[in-house]
Amino acid sequence: MVNYNELLNLPSSDELPDSDDKPVDHEIQNLIPNLLLLILERLWSDHSDWFFGVDMGIFHSTGSSPRVPIVPDGFLSLGVTRRKNDKLRPSYVLWEENYIVPIFVLEIVSQTYGKEYDKKMIDYARLGVLYYVIYNPDYSKRDKHERFEVYRLLNGAYQRLQGNPVWMPEIGLGIGTEFGNHYRSEQEWLYWYDSEGNRFMTPEEGELQQKLQVQQERQRAEQFQQELQQERLEAQQQRQRAEQLEQMLRSLGVDPEQL
Repeated sequence: MVNYNELLNLPSSDELPDSDDKPVDHEIQNLIPNLLLLILERLWSDHSDWFFGVDMGIFHSTGSSPRVPIVPDGFLSLGVTRRKNDKLRPSYVLWEENYIVPIFVLEIVSQTYGKEYDKKMIDYARLGVLYYVIYNPDYSKRDKHERFEVYRLLNGAYQRLQGNPVWMPEIGLGIGTEFGNHYRSEQEWLYWYDSEGNRFMTPEEGELQQKLQVQQERQRAEQFQQELQQERLEAQQQRQRAEQLEQMLRSLGVDPEQL
């Protein structure tokens, strides 16, 4: 956990960079966390007490210097405002966030090994991040790990959790992998899930589902109108047959009303 020290001369967010300025090796390092962010914005649109950062520096006082950030590919903090002082955050500075540590951190392993399984794991544990997710789609054999691994902090060390998706009760979400087509690329992606393992839709999928529902409702309305029109036509035909029968009976000298 973070130890607060009033004697530290801590810089403000205006004095700090927004990241470590290191370019990513693969665009998937930006696309995957941004997709998770888009889903959260749809899922938690009526909440304002969370923040999801993508490739943003987390400045803390548990490392060698408070001016050296740790920069995950994505992270989630709960109990903070979506915007800081009604402005977008340039970075996530713990001493400006009431020392609220991100509850979830995502690292995507690239061609250049970023010490996701050793140094960063130690750093996040020291920081107090509860859930640490490592996604390694291309180099898992090289690193002798699985493609998707979720860890939970227990007694100061990370313990591997099994499953896909993995439920995270403290967040109220699950995290897992599934094939999908986003950003014009059909491949495996990370998604959020509910407690029963059902995947939450992306905004694009939600809009498509809404359009399909509108189309189905329109089709049902059209079918109802057609059925109503058919009933009216059948009723009209029955009246015409009744009138023809009455005319025929009268032509035979029979009063239909006496029958």
